[in-house]
Amino acid sequence: MYCAFYGLRESPFRITPDPRFLYPSERHREAVESLRFGVVQRAGFMVLVGDVGSGKTTVCRRVLTELPSEVETALVLNPGLNGNQMVRAILNDLGVTPRGRDRLALIEQLNAHLLAAARAGKTVAVFIDEAQGLAPETMEQVRLLSNLETDEDKLLQIVLAGQPELSRRLSSDAFRQLRQRVMVHCRLGPLTLEEARAYVEHRLHVAGAPVEGLFDERAIRLLQKAAGGVPRLLNKLCDRALLAGYATRSPRIGIEEARRAAAELEAVR
Repeated sequence: MYCAFYGLRESPFRITPDPRFLYPSERHREAVESLRFGVVQRAGFMVLVGDVGSGKTTVCRRVLTELPSEVETALVLNPGLNGNQMVRAILNDLGVTPRGRDRLALIEQLNAHLLAAARAGKTVAVFIDEAQGLAPETMEQVRLLSNLETDEDKLLQIVLAGQPELSRRLSSDAFRQLRQRVMVHCRLGPLTLEEARAYVEHRLHVAGAPVEGLFDERAIRLLQKAAGGVPRLLNKLCDRALLAGYATRSPRIGIEEARRAAAELEAVR
């Protein structure tokens, strides 16, 4: 609707985790680099933590796009799986057809695939999103998968991405063994005002904005504060502000459009 009016090729503030739109704030950049390094170096267990809407899934997808071709990957998006289902989901995403439903047989099948990949000089990594929702039995199965190794390397690199509850769960005695295996731990935080300003400009640029400064400074300040620095909320606010600007045919998004967007978002919370 507003894309043609503002000269955009596509909507810049969709909330889908498109890695093209990831703005590399300091914490997001560090997370991408740390996870990519950990996978390539076969660190074993890695953890990415952030509040709802902080960009965890987008970071994971960005890492997936930047890994070298010799890395095989699986992405598990359903935290409600039991132990058997988790192993089957990993096999499926690696392109391996699971044989049967016996857990031992499934793990042997996964181990055989991992050993073959290692002999071919490949690394295998599994990204599990919303990992704070894993049942204790499934979490224990994930831990046991980290036992698949040779004398030199971990055969399976596991990235757990989740909300702060994941860190709290890992700090409990019940998951002490898993916690001790975590070699990389990244935490995402809210965007500062400066980062929010750059974030908005970055997404507009990726979407093909013909000019800079479409959002004026007062609008950015209000939207960053209303969103609490949370990228997903900032996306929603900026999208609504563009709609408000389009409705009044405003060439720039100013304080009035920002106020209207903030009021609309507050009304639906």
